[in-house]
Amino acid sequence: MLMVIGRRMLQSLVTVFAAITLIFFLFSVMPGTFVSSLAGDKRDIDPAVVERIEKELGLKAPLLDRFGKYITGLATGDLGKSFSTQRPVTAMLSGRIVASFKLAVAAIFFAIIIGLPLGFLAAVRQGTWLDTTAMITAVSGLSLPGFWFGLLAMYFVSLKLGLLPTFGYGNGSLKNLILPALALGIAPMALLARTTRAAVLETMNADFVRTARSKGNSEFRIVTKHMARNAFVLILTTIGLQFGSMLGGSVVIENLFAWPGIGSLLTQSVSMRDIPTVQGCILVIVLFFLVINTLVDIAYLAIDPRIRYR
Repeated sequence: MLMVIGRRMLQSLVTVFAAITLIFFLFSVMPGTFVSSLAGDKRDIDPAVVERIEKELGLKAPLLDRFGKYITGLATGDLGKSFSTQRPVTAMLSGRIVASFKLAVAAIFFAIIIGLPLGFLAAVRQGTWLDTTAMITAVSGLSLPGFWFGLLAMYFVSLKLGLLPTFGYGNGSLKNLILPALALGIAPMALLARTTRAAVLETMNADFVRTARSKGNSEFRIVTKHMARNAFVLILTTIGLQFGSMLGGSVVIENLFAWPGIGSLLTQSVSMRDIPTVQGCILVIVLFFLVINTLVDIAYLAIDPRIRYR
């Protein structure tokens, strides 16, 4: 197990370095700078002022020198200062990480409590109206964008019925969390339902299930001891991938519901060419995805001992 964890950590370090390098050089060659985004359409701005501001921000330094300074700071936990607020990027990210994590946890919780039972019932009732209804629901959830469900929920639940706040973080209460979590969790819920159905159907037809039945095991024991353990490996993969991608995939939902998370900060920073903040946001998203996938790999070792020898 230690070898697997060590190998995953090494792969993660390479992935993080590749991601931050790509983002750094990509924004360096893109047209426009933070200063030009501030100037907007103003053509009469003094070039000397632009030159001075860009020099103060370090934008006039050689590209490789700027990259070396960024990597050195990264090694000590210094992500630099935001161009727009002049605050440390780490300070700006701290509260945003909490908000995005709460949203991601709530969304994956919704996806699990709906998607798992829906997929399991569709599998054990294969070919019935329940199976058809569940799969139509799953296909709809995958086909229609989350923000569409979000807009519908805002209109009916908030504006018409007045049951929940329309948008905003408020004091971080559950009421403010429900609608964005539902909108963000729709697609993972649908995918999890389809994956669960496929995994359970595959396991139901496996030789070890027929062997267990021939030995007189009860259906409850077959489902809980044999089928669930084997089907859960594929299901866990889906949960891990969906949860890991939620921090980056919540950009649209966070902006729609005015949720103060990493996604909304990333959108603002990209539009302003605030490179240090953009790099910090992407670093957090990549790290979150890699940590979740490493935890999933470790869970594999506990669920399926055969993986230890691969």
